[in-house]
Amino acid sequence: MSERDDIEFDFFDEPETEEATERVRTPRRPPGGPPRRPVRPAGFIPMLRLAGLIAFLILAAVLLVVLVKGCANDSKRGAYASYMEKVRAIAGRSDQIGRSLNQTLTATGIKETELESRLNGLAAQEQQEANQAKSIDPPGRLRAEHAHLIEALQLRASALSRLADAFHRTATASNATKSGGLLAEQARLLVASDVNWEFYFKEPAIQELKSQNVTNVLVPDSKMIENPDLASTQAMANVWQRIHGAATGGTPGGNHGSALVSVTALPDGKKLDPNAENTITASTDLAFQVVVEDSGDFQEFNIQVTLTIAKSPSSIVKHKKIDIINAGQQRMVTFTDLGPPPFGVPTTVKVDVQPVPGEKTTTNNSAEYRVIFSLG
Repeated sequence: MSERDDIEFDFFDEPETEEATERVRTPRRPPGGPPRRPVRPAGFIPMLRLAGLIAFLILAAVLLVVLVKGCANDSKRGAYASYMEKVRAIAGRSDQIGRSLNQTLTATGIKETELESRLNGLAAQEQQEANQAKSIDPPGRLRAEHAHLIEALQLRASALSRLADAFHRTATASNATKSGGLLAEQARLLVASDVNWEFYFKEPAIQELKSQNVTNVLVPDSKMIENPDLASTQAMANVWQRIHGAATGGTPGGNHGSALVSVTALPDGKKLDPNAENTITASTDLAFQVVVEDSGDFQEFNIQVTLTIAKSPSSIVKHKKIDIINAGQQRMVTFTDLGPPPFGVPTTVKVDVQPVPGEKTTTNNSAEYRVIFSLG
C-alpha cells in the first residue's frame, strides 16, 4: 500500500469531533419545567366532524319522514272529507224527497191522479241522485261502501216508482185491506233502503275512517221513512181509503179524534195543572213536552200542535206536527228554543191540538195553564 492510500483511509476513518456530536444530539427538557401537553391522535377531530355530520343527516331524515307523513295524513283526510261532503249533499236531497213523500201520503184532499204524478216525480228525482252518486270517485278503501250507497238510492227510486204503479193498479179496487197490503209492500222497500244505508254504508264507513286514523270527518245518515209505521198494511189501507174518499168527494166516516193528554215543563219535569198556578224554573234548557193521543178508531195524519206563551209585546208561538198516529196511540212532541219567557209575573201557556177530519168532539183538543217563570 502506498503512502497516498494510507492518508485517504485515515481521513474517512477519523472520528467525529465533539462539536458535531453536540449538534446532532437532541437536547433534553430540563427537569422541573412545564408539563408536556398530551398528544392527540391525528384523526380525532375529523372523527368528531364525521359523527356530527352523521347525526345531522339522521335528524334531517327523521324530520323529513315526519313531514312527509304529516302531508300524507292531511292529504288522506282531505280526500275522505271531500268525498263525505259530496255524499252529504246527496243524502240531504234524498231526505227532502222522503219528506215530500210523507207530505204527499198524509195530505188531505189529494186526488189519486195527483198523488201518482207526485210519486213519479219523486222517483225521477231520486234516480237523479243515484246517477249523481255514480259520478263520485270514492277513496279506494270505501269503494264497497259506496257501491252499497248507490244500491240504496236506486232502491228508493225503484220503490217510489213501484208505489206510484201500485196506487194506479188499485185506483178502481174495492178492498181497502188488500190495496193497503200491495201499497205497503212498496213502502217497505223504502224502509229497506234506510236499513241498507245504515248497515252497509254508514257503519262500515265509520269503521274504515277509524282504522285509517281519519278524524273530524262525519259520515252522513239518510232516511226516506222517518216513521216505519207508515209502511204497515193498516197505515197504507188508511191512506188508500182517505185518497179515494177525497177523489169521490166523500167525508171520513166513523169515530175520528185527537186529544191533548198532558204538558210537562222541562228540565223541571213538572206536569202542568190546568186548575192551579204552576211555577216553572226558566233556564236556557226550558222546553215543553206535549203528549197527544189518537182518541178515535182510525189512523190520523198531519196533526198540528201549537204552543203559545203569552208575553208582551209579542207572544212566543211554536208549531209542531205529528205526521202519523195510530188509533189509541200516544205521540209526544217537544218544543225547544223558546227564548226568554216573562220572568216573575203571572202569564199563561196554551197548547192547541188541531182537530182531525171527521172529529166531532173538540173540547179535549186544547188547554190553558197559569204559570210563573222563576229564575230558580
